[in-house]
Amino acid sequence: MHIYLYEPRADRLNGLMAELRSARMKPVPIQAAFFRGELGLLNRGGHEDKPFLIAENPDLLAQIAALRAAGCANPILVMRDFRNSRDTAAALDAGADDDIVIPIKAVELRSRINSITRRSHGHSAESIEVGEVIAYFDGRDPEISGSTVKLSRREHAIFQQLVLSAGRVVSKGTIYDAVYGMSEDQPFDKVIDVYICKIRKKIDQAAESGHNYIETVHGRGYKFAAAPTSLKQVGGL
Repeated sequence: MHIYLYEPRADRLNGLMAELRSARMKPVPIQAAFFRGELGLLNRGGHEDKPFLIAENPDLLAQIAALRAAGCANPILVMRDFRNSRDTAAALDAGADDDIVIPIKAVELRSRINSITRRSHGHSAESIEVGEVIAYFDGRDPEISGSTVKLSRREHAIFQQLVLSAGRVVSKGTIYDAVYGMSEDQPFDKVIDVYICKIRKKIDQAAESGHNYIETVHGRGYKFAAAPTSLKQVGGL
């Protein structure tokens, strides 16, 4: 999970980045100038789920407003050293999704981000059932026809991207950006094709119905869908 991180205090930044990495998050440090740039680029496929973690600062409300004014639907979480009800209310009213007091463990932060992300995709439950597949949003491997199917870290990231948009086509670009973010050292098409092939094989082998859950939509991307049944949320919060 890539996360944009704004923490202007150098003494706090390194420790926070280490904590985020401990939960397999990939922090991307940004500067104040970022909020004055072309924020509309964040609306490209694959970028809209990347959360912002913004430390309390004098320009906080303006930074949140700039993101929302640009049409960015990315999750925004505010970090504070001390609880302040008025300031928290102002941040939430400006468009923030959550307001937390630090220090906070990365595992809790990841769960908060996952909760915001799945709700933005219309999933209020902790998992989603697509035919024989139960996909979890808390990091657990999926269950297929009653059996747990082990996925690697990157396979899981791609699988979750597909499941979050179950029934809709997801482009290769969206998948690539969700997994690799700003990385430029990966062969774009080939690496996604390889991982999709591995995930498809694992799912097809475990599905008792023999249904191919991942459909290749030529020229557009991939679609994850059940055959005759509709999506059903399970395991309500």
